[in-house]
Amino acid sequence: MAIANLGTTEVSPNAAARVAGWSYVAIFFLAIFANFFVLSGLVERGNPAATVANIEDGQGVFRAGLVSFLVVFVLDVAVAWALYVFFRGVGRDLSLLTAWFRLTYTVFLGVGLVSFFMVLQLLNDETLRRAAGPGQVNAQVSFLLDAFNYAWLIGLACFGVHLILLGSLVLRAVNVPSIIGALLIVAGGAYLIDTLAHAMLARYEDYENLFTVIVTIPAVLGEMSFALWLLFRGTQVAPQTRAPIDRSSSSSARTVAA
Repeated sequence: MAIANLGTTEVSPNAAARVAGWSYVAIFFLAIFANFFVLSGLVERGNPAATVANIEDGQGVFRAGLVSFLVVFVLDVAVAWALYVFFRGVGRDLSLLTAWFRLTYTVFLGVGLVSFFMVLQLLNDETLRRAAGPGQVNAQVSFLLDAFNYAWLIGLACFGVHLILLGSLVLRAVNVPSIIGALLIVAGGAYLIDTLAHAMLARYEDYENLFTVIVTIPAVLGEMSFALWLLFRGTQVAPQTRAPIDRSSSSSARTVAA
């Protein structure tokens, strides 16, 4: 009986907002730790030998980064579902499409994380290390970390589309601040531009700091402001669609007035 009732119980938008809000906050801090403290702290670009030495000396940190990314992977699925529930009253089809793009991004993140497991396998399996030799081990670890970055990069293109669609949903909702929707759309466009820049620029690293700023500022402002709104307001109100303008009525009123 309890299982039957659970199957027929529909989650409220307010409950979904709570799930999405807290998941967003957790993802924010976990992603910063995994990306900027673990990857940036251990990986020395252009120096595979130093990168391998850093990972071996700080393998606990590397594993903590892997766990953080895994938690982000799971939480992103929860966010995709929760945002669909929250916005389905605004536009079910658009809300579903928005969720699908986030889930697609999440799949690429999960695929990329396979490389982390393979790095640990390569560094801790003495048979593999002896067969490959130090030079090959360093090169393969560098290749696997690059594979993670590129898989994530492709996923971020889908994430950019997700943010643009999410921003559109926010703009359609009458009781969600429009500035949040605008920031999300700008952030989504920035992610797409950054991915295209990786593909189009022969020396992307020369402009990397600029693109990091272009992506980071609107993303942090848009996503964190949205997360806070979800926690402090979204848990109390349900989004409502802005009433469309009835142009036929306006036209009739002008005709009568004439």
